[in-house]
Amino acid sequence: MARPYVEAARPEHPSLVDDAHLMDALFGVVNVPSGIWIDERGTIVRPAEPAWPGPSPRVRVDLPEELVERLRRERLGNRFAGERQRYADAVRDWAARGPESPYALAPDEVVRRSQPRSLDVSRAAAHFELAQHLWRTQRRDAALAHFREAHRLQPDNWTYKRQAWSLVSREATPGESGRFVQTALPGREGEWPFESDFWTDVRLLGDEPYYPRTLE
Repeated sequence: MARPYVEAARPEHPSLVDDAHLMDALFGVVNVPSGIWIDERGTIVRPAEPAWPGPSPRVRVDLPEELVERLRRERLGNRFAGERQRYADAVRDWAARGPESPYALAPDEVVRRSQPRSLDVSRAAAHFELAQHLWRTQRRDAALAHFREAHRLQPDNWTYKRQAWSLVSREATPGESGRFVQTALPGREGEWPFESDFWTDVRLLGDEPYYPRTLE
């Protein structure tokens, strides 16, 4: 699914698709956009954090009306405009100056900022990996149980949720309550097999910004 978007962007660098979710397992990336800075020696100089690519043209996305109003009210584009430019400039500064850049962190600071893994987070990773294997081998009912357990153990991991949701169904229709009702499996009738869905979870975030400020 990513190929048409990569080709449309015409990047001048290789584009890799992390279908095994190794970025989460190795670096703790639980949502996008995120970035990790790694120098020529393979040393991490900034751990996973929100990574804004700089100013970009507006992209039209079909959203529920209430969320469109929320975005308009909060003026998210203006909120992050300066942050996007600042992050892009920081990357350029690091590329030009290397370890002399003020944005390149010392090893002790990288360790301090890196998020430790609790036992529940490690268990969630195991359940998620097993769920993916079961899904690929057509044992989907068993996969769903492990996806749900991964979501329960690490509820703030959006990559786990979005992977499961997208595997189950790529189409959604709004129900009478406004909640998105989706079939259990493609080509099979049934209830949505998860406790939540994308827009429900977005609503639960409330009015506070999801992403922390970068480069603090």
